[in-house]
Amino acid sequence: MCRKLTLCYTVAMLTRMPLSILALLVTLTGCTSMQEAGDGSDAKALTFQQVMTAPNSVKGQAAVFGGKVLTARLLKDGTRIEILQLPLDGSTRPGYDLTQSQGRFIAFQREFLDPATLPPGTRVTVTGEVSSSITLPLDETDYTYPVINIKQLRVWDRSDDAASRLRSHPYMVGPYWGPYWGPYWRPWPYW
Repeated sequence: MCRKLTLCYTVAMLTRMPLSILALLVTLTGCTSMQEAGDGSDAKALTFQQVMTAPNSVKGQAAVFGGKVLTARLLKDGTRIEILQLPLDGSTRPGYDLTQSQGRFIAFQREFLDPATLPPGTRVTVTGEVSSSITLPLDETDYTYPVINIKQLRVWDRSDDAASRLRSHPYMVGPYWGPYWGPYWRPWPYW
């Protein structure tokens, strides 16, 4: 009896083990392909200050920067976006404090991108590759901008900020902070 039970257990484990290993390999393969898709996790190590000081030494490396659009111009070979850099939060959303900016950069989109879709003041996050630097006039001086070739451009809306604030309060329901704090709320239901 004991030998038969051990044999059944061994057969059952031998049939389930390959299926478990196959499921694990499929899951790990999916995680690997997500990182290759360009989520910017490896690019967060490159800081804006590094790119500003020596853009040619980090040429070809991935970068994730964000900020406020200053101008967008359509050129013959693509769209040039001038962006005031702002620090990114945990969800790669640029902040609002303009005093935290470390400078400006140019994001370049080779495909057609209508400048009207990026009016001044729009907050964006750019994932791309550092390509070079360019010197352009800024007021009465010349300014050297690092240039990022855009791989992914995320435009942030004010509603994105409101949604993140609502998610931070899990018990808040609707426009009021509780089920009984409506305009017709009374402390006793029958008065």
